[in-house]
Amino acid sequence: MLKHLNAMRYVSPLREGGSMPAIVEGDDNRLYVLKFRGAGQGRKALIAELIAGEVGRLLGLNVPEIVLMEMDPVMGQHEIDPEIQDLLRFSAGLNLAMAYLPSALMFAPRVSPPPDALLASQIVWFDAYVMNVDRTPRNSNLLLWNKQFWLIDHGAALYFHHAWLNYQTRGRDPFKLIKDHVLLPMASELSVVDAESVQQLNAENLRAIVDSIPDDWLIGESLFETAAQVRDVYYNFLVDRLNEPRVFVEEALNARTALV
Repeated sequence: MLKHLNAMRYVSPLREGGSMPAIVEGDDNRLYVLKFRGAGQGRKALIAELIAGEVGRLLGLNVPEIVLMEMDPVMGQHEIDPEIQDLLRFSAGLNLAMAYLPSALMFAPRVSPPPDALLASQIVWFDAYVMNVDRTPRNSNLLLWNKQFWLIDHGAALYFHHAWLNYQTRGRDPFKLIKDHVLLPMASELSVVDAESVQQLNAENLRAIVDSIPDDWLIGESLFETAAQVRDVYYNFLVDRLNEPRVFVEEALNARTALV
């Protein structure tokens, strides 16, 4: 189960990207990067962050610890930026946070040492599975910390949930945007990784992940009457994606062939 913490101190904003997360201190005296439910993509981004991050952890990838964090909007009352003040006010209640990795460096394809072929393939497989559009050469969302690669910022994954268009069949989506993945040229072990990854993800663990989504983030969806129904959509998507033929793997293999 995810830890449930309280944000005790607003440290500083992170003025990168559109969501403007912040570094905060939790009541366990550790620092976290807080993602706000009142930001542009709202609670959908938090749901994608939670599901994708926990799936990545099941696959053995390095993802900063994810926690649920209550925030009192008065915590940032001394912030002089009115936009951030509004963000804090609209985000009162339960938000999502990730462990802060101090002094981590963003992976830059032309400068940083690349991951080996196996790790690159694992990351490409993972991003194709959760339909993460946000790991490109322009913005890798890969950190180098303690000589290891860490995956961050998965709020853009599972993008079908913003409109629920054809949600019943999205598990069969080939995810053509994998062609833009920053690590695709290095991912020469996709077939090997596919066989291993399917074994690491099982129905029980996937159900536990979707069951950890707070009800408060799920209610109010126009197509569904209950939070449980929304959870079932996420669960069915994740399970269906594992069934053969895995078209997202075929798409990644074809996209990589087109590169070489």
